[in-house]
Amino acid sequence: MTEQKECCCRHKETPRDAEFQADLQKRLNRAIGQLNGVKAMIDDNRYCGDVLTQLAAAESAVRKVSQLILINHMHTCVVEQVRRGNDQVIDEALQLMARFQR
Repeated sequence: MTEQKECCCRHKETPRDAEFQADLQKRLNRAIGQLNGVKAMIDDNRYCGDVLTQLAAAESAVRKVSQLILINHMHTCVVEQVRRGNDQVIDEALQLMARFQR
């Protein structure tokens, strides 16, 4: 008998609105496209400086998505939990903010 593992991922209580969801998807698709372009540049033995420029663009795109999700997290998940009396969520939010300041 095999034991099923439960996913450790949690779901948001407040859904992201459709416009925000679409914006995130568009930004992620752009970053994925940039990374695929970088992969092709590597395969084509392109100049290192050009590859690094494209990597910086992809990294910037991913960081922007992270920033938008973090802002949304603060306005929804964190606020909801604080209103319920869960002050521990503040520590989690501070850790997340520190992670993305690097």
